[in-house]
Amino acid sequence: MSPGILGKKIGMTQMFRPDGQAVPVTLLKAGPCMVVQRKTPTADGYDAIQLGLVEFIKPQRINKPTAGHLKKAGVEGSKFMREFTLRPGDDDFKAGDKVLVDQFKPKDKVDVIGVSKGKGYAGLVKRHHFRGGEGSHGSMFHRAPGSIGSSSFPSRVYPGMRMSGHMGNAQVTVRNLEVVDVDTEDNVLVIKGAVPGPNGGYVLVRRAKR
Repeated sequence: MSPGILGKKIGMTQMFRPDGQAVPVTLLKAGPCMVVQRKTPTADGYDAIQLGLVEFIKPQRINKPTAGHLKKAGVEGSKFMREFTLRPGDDDFKAGDKVLVDQFKPKDKVDVIGVSKGKGYAGLVKRHHFRGGEGSHGSMFHRAPGSIGSSSFPSRVYPGMRMSGHMGNAQVTVRNLEVVDVDTEDNVLVIKGAVPGPNGGYVLVRRAKR
């Protein structure tokens, strides 16, 4: 059993269960992946595998150190690589082994990790869902932040104060999503609900930890 798989987000749609219930799902092009490196407790201090997503990439798009790293494992055409920690019950993989989408079955629970869409510079209302002030009756406080700290004490702004700034473009983990269907012919994983990132964005699918 593989601890996870790498893939790309195709997009969202909906499926109908036998009882007629409509379920929102996300389609992921999951795999094929290959084991690029095997991490062992004796050599590296921990037990893990490094997977690479096999896809069509021009050779000039991969730098020389990465190309040498892939050649050592007998893998070609992989730019997106991530590590998965091996847990008790996982298969013992070695460099060059394939990991396909058939490792997952319907009703499995997975965590999906991706990079959220970048929204650029955003204000408090959009970024942190601040309510804002009154819109009428002479109110002069609408979308302003309000007080960010007292002048006498602490006489400074605490780190982590919610303010306007760069929104999105950060790693997001969505936990305990259900696998609705698995298409082994086209390497497609159908997952209930939404996953982070734009269509075409890389995602990491691992077995649920909780």
